[in-house]
Amino acid sequence: MAEEITESSNDPPPETPPTPPSEPEFDSKTMRRTKPGLKRLFLTFTVLVSFLLGFPFLFKSVEIYRSPLPFHDIDSLSNDVVSNPFLFPCHFQAILVPSDPKSSSIDLNLDELELSIRSKITKLASKGIASQCGACTNNFTLSLTLDDGGCTQSSSKFYKCGAIRAVDLDFGDDESVDEALESAGLDSGGKVYSVVVVVNGDGVEGVKVVVGKYRHAWIVGRDWGVEEVAERLAEIFVRVFVNGGREEGLIHGEFMPVGADGRIVLSFNLLNADPSDWTYDWDFRKIDETLLAPMIDALGPIANISVESQVLYHTPKFSVSSWDEKLGGYIFSTKDLPFFVNSNEWHLDTSIAAGGRSKILQFVVYVPSAKECPLLLQLPNGEISKTNAFISPMWGGVMVWNPQSCSRDSDSELLVRHIMSPEDLQKVFEVFVGQFRQLFGLKSGSLHVGAMGTYSLLASEKGFTEWELDVLSRQHTCFNIHSSATTLGSLSKLVQSLPRMIIMDEIGKQVKFSLEAAKLARVNASLGFYDASAVSSRQARSLAEDAFFHPSIMSVSYYSFEHCFAVYSPFFLPVSMLVLPAALREWRRYKQEKAKYLLWKAKEKVAS
Repeated sequence: MAEEITESSNDPPPETPPTPPSEPEFDSKTMRRTKPGLKRLFLTFTVLVSFLLGFPFLFKSVEIYRSPLPFHDIDSLSNDVVSNPFLFPCHFQAILVPSDPKSSSIDLNLDELELSIRSKITKLASKGIASQCGACTNNFTLSLTLDDGGCTQSSSKFYKCGAIRAVDLDFGDDESVDEALESAGLDSGGKVYSVVVVVNGDGVEGVKVVVGKYRHAWIVGRDWGVEEVAERLAEIFVRVFVNGGREEGLIHGEFMPVGADGRIVLSFNLLNADPSDWTYDWDFRKIDETLLAPMIDALGPIANISVESQVLYHTPKFSVSSWDEKLGGYIFSTKDLPFFVNSNEWHLDTSIAAGGRSKILQFVVYVPSAKECPLLLQLPNGEISKTNAFISPMWGGVMVWNPQSCSRDSDSELLVRHIMSPEDLQKVFEVFVGQFRQLFGLKSGSLHVGAMGTYSLLASEKGFTEWELDVLSRQHTCFNIHSSATTLGSLSKLVQSLPRMIIMDEIGKQVKFSLEAAKLARVNASLGFYDASAVSSRQARSLAEDAFFHPSIMSVSYYSFEHCFAVYSPFFLPVSMLVLPAALREWRRYKQEKAKYLLWKAKEKVAS
């Protein structure tokens, strides 16, 4: 029994089981045991991304196509026109010859004469004469030649000595002298304005000054001093060759009878006031071929001219005339001219080709009725007009043509159709050519009254002399470039101010070609190529006008971005107010739940 007790006392104590680790404290408000799912977040952001992807498609659907325009080049052209005016070069030369080199000589100092001429040209330019755009008094050369058997020349030499003495000059026949000087080759093939001074001219009393139909003039008279010769030469160079014989200077470009597209439509109308008295017709085709065609060809560099004609009946005038026993006719005065044209009865329609921006000039031959024949125009001085015609600026001209016999045809119902004789047609269209010249700002007469006397101006069969065509070319080049620069500048400002404006590729090409034509015109002008510069400037203006008035510019898609937002915000704003806050709330919720999960994982790691 004792042994059993001893053995039991020596046994080891029983092992205690290990205590499990204490579990971390869990707070359901700040922790969670499971990882938050991405399903809700994915669905929410899928809706948001789908909504945002609609914006590029929206912007693409309302996108406005805009061809890039050379804004810098347009600004450069505008600045050049203002800061660097046109400098057309002009070459003047004076040739002094005695009527008989064997028996007379000229005692003039060329250097002194040249200085005097330059001084007087500068003086005339400072007075505003020929100082407008299109003149060349600031960029001219002057050459003097004394051809009295010997040959003394100053400055540049365009004249070949002895050329004038080699031709016969009959100063009693201006036309023959003009042709003889042209055959002498005074300009050596270039555009040189020449004045031939013939000293001690036989058969001429006083001083005779004639301006030819080419680029030369001649002065015939007795001995003069240096100042008188210089005064006459400067006046011809500036007032005639540069200024076109206009006392008031170059007319403003807005009064030019040339359309914005460089076209002119001449509409000739024969109006029979009362066909029950008589009816008249004309052979217009012959006049077109013989008289109008040369004039149209001469004006080709300045304008593209087309011609139309028609005969109308029952076209009474609007004003009332009164019988004057002393003058023997029915009189209408210049006060009646604004009411002469009857727009209600005169249907001066033109063809479709005359539409657009072309300039239409109406020329009307009015045949009065028997009850007001002869119809005469009385001038303000009380005299009867020699042409019986008048012009309306920017509209055209009217000529009243009275039949030779003002007695009406027989009372028979079968009226005879009369044809205007070629002589009458010639007179009528000579008046129209004079009116056309006046619309261009040139003189219609054959005399020019200057400070040093009266000059005779020879007429050309083309209607315009060569020096007049030079004046018009320089003037139109200057005006067209100014107009194209203004138009392109306005287009540039308009396009930049309206970012939603449609700009087609065609507009971009027209602007590009207009700038190139304007640049070419300036280069040709600086080189003295008047015709080429006029053609290029006309193209520049026409292309600029085409670009500015392009039909696509009149699109309704001019609304600004603010207008676009106001139109589409009612569709997208309500949805965005729901989708964007929902996505934001879901993102915040996911971040909070993930933070709870990460907190639980951190505590669990510490507890283990």
